[in-house]
Amino acid sequence: MAKKEETPNMVEQFAEFKELKNIDKTTMISVLEESFRNVLAKMFGTDENLDVILNPDKGDVQIFQNLQVVPDGEVENPNLQISLTDARADDDPEAEVGEEHTREIIFEKFGRRAILNLRQTLQSRILDLQKEAVFTKFKELEGQLVTGEVYQTWSRETLLLDDEKNELLLPKSEAIPGDFFRKGETVRAVISNVDNKNNNPKITVSRTSNLFLIRLFELEVPEIHDGLINIRAVARIPGERAKIAVESYDDRIDPVGACVGVKGSRIHGIVRELRNENID
Repeated sequence: MAKKEETPNMVEQFAEFKELKNIDKTTMISVLEESFRNVLAKMFGTDENLDVILNPDKGDVQIFQNLQVVPDGEVENPNLQISLTDARADDDPEAEVGEEHTREIIFEKFGRRAILNLRQTLQSRILDLQKEAVFTKFKELEGQLVTGEVYQTWSRETLLLDDEKNELLLPKSEAIPGDFFRKGETVRAVISNVDNKNNNPKITVSRTSNLFLIRLFELEVPEIHDGLINIRAVARIPGERAKIAVESYDDRIDPVGACVGVKGSRIHGIVRELRNENID
C-alpha cells in the first residue's frame, strides 16, 4: 500500500456548512462524502474504485484509489490500472501483477478548480436538504397556527417570515377583508397548504379558514385546548360574522361562558384578531 501522506483538513475548509439548522452531523458527513464522490467521479470517470473516509472529529478526509497492477506497457485505463514498475515505485516494492495497489489521493493537489467544484456541489446538495427539511417540517404542521412577520406586501399576496426566516405566503383571498399589514408587523394565520413542486417548498397560510377561528379559540380558551370543551361546528363570513357551536363534557363547565371569558376577556382578543368579526 502507498505510504500515507499528510492530508489537509478538508472539512474545516467548509466550516460554514457545519452548523446548518435542520441538518444533523451524520447527514452532514454523508453529504460531504457524496459531494466528494460526485466531483471525483467526474475527474476519474468513476468512483467505484475509490474509498472516501471522513473523520468528523479530526475534520480530515482521506481518499484512496484502488488500482489493478498490470504488466508494464499494458495499462489501458490509468484510473483503474497501474503498471508493475509504477506500483513498486509508489512505496509498494513488493507489488505483483494481478494484485491491488492502493494509493492515497490528496484532493487539494488538484488545485483551486477542484476545490471550487466541490464547494459548488456541496452548496447545491445542502440547499436541497434544507428545502426537503422545510417541506417535511411544515407538511406536518398543516392546519396549525403559525406566526410570521410581514416582510413584503403585493397586490395579490403578503410574504411573512417566521422566526427561522422561512417564507409563508398569505394570498389576498386568504386574508380577512380589512386586513392591512405594515412591514415588520406580526401576523397570525393557520398553515393551509404545503407543497414541494420541483423541490421548492411553498407554504400557504390562511386567516379566512374555519380552522383559523378554531385554533384561536384553542389558544385563548384553556378548556378547549385541554379537551373539556368541544367545538362541534363553525360557520363564518370572514371579517363579518361567525357562529360557533360548543359543548362541554363536564356539567360544571359553562361552555359559552368559558369561551367568552370574564367580561368578554377571551372573546375580545379573538374578535380583534378577526378584524371585529362578530362571533355568536
